[in-house]
Amino acid sequence: MADLIVALDVPTRNDVIATLNTLGDSVDFYKIGLELFTAEGPDIVKIVKDAGKRVFLDLKLHDIPRTVERAVASGARLGVDLMTIHSTGGKAMIRAAAESAAAFGAAAPKILAVTALTSLDQSDLTDLGISREMPAHVEAMGLLAVTQGADGIVCSPKEVANMKRVLTAAAGGRQVVLVTPGVRPAGADVGDQKRVATPSGAVRDGSTHLVVGRPILAAADPVAAARAIRAEMDAAAV
Repeated sequence: MADLIVALDVPTRNDVIATLNTLGDSVDFYKIGLELFTAEGPDIVKIVKDAGKRVFLDLKLHDIPRTVERAVASGARLGVDLMTIHSTGGKAMIRAAAESAAAFGAAAPKILAVTALTSLDQSDLTDLGISREMPAHVEAMGLLAVTQGADGIVCSPKEVANMKRVLTAAAGGRQVVLVTPGVRPAGADVGDQKRVATPSGAVRDGSTHLVVGRPILAAADPVAAARAIRAEMDAAAV
C-alpha cells in the first residue's frame, strides 16, 4: 500500500499542533519543509514524532558532500523517516548522504533525490540551459541518484510510471521509493503545481508515497478529505 503524507505547509508550531489534533488518527505521516523548519527548528520534528507520527523532512539538501553528510546525520538523530537531497548535487554528494544515513542501521532515514521540482516545466528547463526534454532529464537525474545509493526519488506523478520501470532495473533488486507531490483529487485547484495527477492515478502508476497539502488542510472537513484520498489510494492499489 502507498503511504499518504500530509504536507505541513504552515508557519508555526501552534498550527502544527492544531493540524495534528484535527487530523488525529486519519493521518500518520507528515512532511516538514523549509518554511516550517526554518521558523521552528528541529523541535518541530520532535513535536510530530512525539505525537506518534512519521516524518518526511523535506529540506532538499544541496551543498558540498561533507556538509550534506552531517546534515543527514542530524536528521537521522531526530528520528526522521525520509529526507530529501537534490540530485543535481552530483555523485559525491549523493553518496555522502546515502552513506551517512546507512550508518544509522535500521533507524536510517530513506534518502530521496529530487529530480525536477514539480513547479518546473519544459520552458523552465530551457531557461536553465538544459536542452533535454523533461522526461529524459528526470530519468537521468533519477538514475544518477539511485546508482549512487539514494533510496529513491521525488518526481512528478507524470513521470512515476517510467521511473518505476527504469529505476527498479537500475537498483539491482533494491526497493525504490517513489514519492510524488503534485497530487490533487479530481476537480481540485492545482495551485502552483504544473505537473499533477489524481491520487488513484499516481498509485496505479507506481507511487509509493503521495504528498498532499492544501486539498486536505484547506478542506472544509480535513478528516473527511484525508480519508477520501486514502480510500481512493487503497482502491487503486487493489
